This record gives sequence, C-alpha cells and structure tokens, in this order.
Amino acid sequence: MAIWLKRGATAEAKATADRKVRDIVEAALADIAQRGDAAVRDMSIQFDGWDREDYRLSQAEIDAAVESLTAQERKDIEFAQAQVRNFAQIQRDSMRDVEVETMPGVVLGHRHVPINAAGCYVPGGKYPLLASAHMSVITAKVAGVKRVITCAPPFQGKAARHIVAAQAMAGADAIYALGGIQAVGAMALGTQSIDPVDILVGPGNAFVAEAKRQLFGRVGIDLFAGPTETLIIADEVGCDPEMAATDILGQVEHGPDSPGVLLTTSERLARETMAEIERLLQILPTAEHARRAWQDFGEVIVAESDAEMVAIADEIASEHVQVMTADPDYFLQNMTNYGALFLGARTNVSFGDKVIGTNHTLPTKKAARYTGGLWVGKFLKTCTYQKVLTDEASALIGEYCSRLCALEGFAGHGEQANLRVRRYGGREVPYAGQAEPSALTRA
Repeated sequence: MAIWLKRGATAEAKATADRKVRDIVEAALADIAQRGDAAVRDMSIQFDGWDREDYRLSQAEIDAAVESLTAQERKDIEFAQAQVRNFAQIQRDSMRDVEVETMPGVVLGHRHVPINAAGCYVPGGKYPLLASAHMSVITAKVAGVKRVITCAPPFQGKAARHIVAAQAMAGADAIYALGGIQAVGAMALGTQSIDPVDILVGPGNAFVAEAKRQLFGRVGIDLFAGPTETLIIADEVGCDPEMAATDILGQVEHGPDSPGVLLTTSERLARETMAEIERLLQILPTAEHARRAWQDFGEVIVAESDAEMVAIADEIASEHVQVMTADPDYFLQNMTNYGALFLGARTNVSFGDKVIGTNHTLPTKKAARYTGGLWVGKFLKTCTYQKVLTDEASALIGEYCSRLCALEGFAGHGEQANLRVRRYGGREVPYAGQAEPSALTRA
C-alpha cells in the first residue's frame, strides 16, 4: 500500500479558495454584461494598473513589437510555431469528412465545420508566456477559424512585446492588451468595442479558469485550464533526485497554487528528491513562487509497484505526467487519465510547454478524466447530414419511424413519417392517432 511522505492542501482548503474566486468572478462578469467597456476599463485599472484609450493594439504597435525582436528571437519563435503548426496540420489531416450510403437510397455523412470566431487568452501577469499564442492562435487558424482575437495582460506596465510579436506571427486578426476576468468576459460577452466570440481557449490563473467555467454555455470553451499541475512518476532506474527535483520545480514556479507531485516506488529516491528540492530552492531565481507552491501543494507518494503507481496516477488525473522509469511505455499502455504524457528522461514538460509541437493547453483539476487538451478538433464542429434518394427508401424508413413514434406517443413525429409512406410508398396509412385514414390524409 502506498504511503504519503508529504501531502498538499486539503480538499476543504481548496474548496474554500474556490468559493472566494467564484464569487469575485460572478460579480465581475455581471458588471461586464451590464456596463461593457466601462467595466472592463475599471477592472483593468484595478487589477493591472493599466489604462489606455483603446485596448486593441494598433498595427503600428504590433509591427513595432515584431521589429523589436532580435534575429535569434525571431528565429526561435518561428521554429516553435513551425512545430505547433505542423502537428496541428497532421491532426487536421487525420479528420475526414464522411459520406456513405448506409442502405439503398439512404446517404449519411458528417462535415467538420470550423467555428467562426475564437478568443484566445494568453497569460502573462507573472511571466510573458508567449508560447500560449502559438498553441491557441495557430491551432485555430489551421482548423479554419475565420476570426481569431487574442488578449494578454500587460507586463511591467506595457503590452508584452514578445507576446504581441508571437500573436502577430501566429496570425491573430486582432490583438488586445487585456488580462484576467475582464479579458475573457469581454471576449465572450462582447462590449461596445469588442465583438463577442464563439469559443474561449487558453490557460490562465484561477480567476480566468473560473470565468471560463461560468461563461460555458454562453460560449464554448476548450477545457478547464487552471493552475499548472505536474506529476513525476519515477524509479531509481529511470531517474535521479536532481532530475526529479528539477522537473517538479520547473513547473511549480508557475505560481503559488501549482501542485507538484512525485510518485515513486523508491523511498530513497523520494527522500533524496525532497532534500534536492530544498537545495534548489536556495538558488532558483523563481523560488518565491515555487517554494510556496511546493510547501502548500507538493506531495510525495511511495507506491509498492508500477501497477499501483498507474492506479494512483489515474486517480490524480494530472495535467502533465512525466514518466522516468525503467519502462515508460508501460504507463503509456496502461494509464487512462492524464493531460499529456512525457515519456523518458530525454523529454520533459518544458519541451511540451514551449516548442516540441504538442499543445500545452491541457486539462486540470481532474478534468483529464473526461477530456484531452486543446487541439485542432476543439475548433471544429462535427455536423451530420442525411439524404434519402429514392421513394422506396423513404417509405421503408417511414414505416419503421412511424411505429417507433407510436411507442413514444409522438403523434406529430409519426405523421411526418406517415406522410412519406403515403406519398412515396403509395400505401394508405391512417393519420397519426386515428384508426382509419381520414379525409385529410386522402386529400
């Protein structure tokens, strides 16, 4: 049976924090719905100390951000975007429209129809996370979305130039310097200056995630992407304390509420990793966020076997799962609940976050039990259609449909079927609910 050497915050403590966030977000969204741009401006000033006449960046501002990149910076962003675009295109190419004659005279099909407008949130309050621009904008464009707008918060008192450049290079149609609840609320609800979108995508902090949750239904969302989560699955063959500690701290630096978990079959590796984390926290430049996250949300679990680690990992359902064991493919073949897997010591979550090509917007808070991460399919609606080509097929389907409608008591539904039987099959069928054909049916 597994033992916990370290536990994170209790479920009750997390629920209390969630309630506070929920109340703040609910009030903020109601304000945006009522006052529009005025509410957005008030919140931007209150939360980000940021005000300007128009939060949409001008083309001159966008061009200046792109031109400010060094040659190496531009090359690096182009490389990352090429990887994301390539994998998104591979995903899109795997999705085929279908049309098939399922029985003589009956044709069924589906089409993958792009959503018309997407709003992409790019987080950047603590760090200018330009990679989120690649993941959302490029994926939407590959899917065929006609209008893609982006919002990112200001960074150090001005629009974050690297984010702006990445958004522009990715193909965004409009770029706004807005963050937090006010950004996702404005994109979803619309204001006097911002036309509403059909879907919201992109990661964010607890307030952004809760705003997306409350807006779901009014618009679509990609998934519930809250604070970053990471799970390291390791044994003494595939990993060492320095690597385990580095890979945990490399993710919990996102913020003070980011869970980092070590799951291992080796108590020695577990204890040495905990010691290594304390050592690295003395020298890590982002230790302020990482230390609090590790103290409040970090966990260390020692299991008896790989099979038990699979069971525990599926229960945790972490956003990122990094597997560094003697046989990483065992976890690929047996795990079912995860946002993304990173198999073997040669890869890591940072590769996926920044450059390797898979999407880094992934499910958190156990949402991996029922959804994967953002991908090109999130921007497509799979819409079905049907055609009945012959009189014989219409009459045959109509007879079955009529009897099934009668079982349910749907007279109007049944008459839709009966009309086709009479018209295309030439057979006398009573009007739905009547024992004999009526004058109306024979007319």
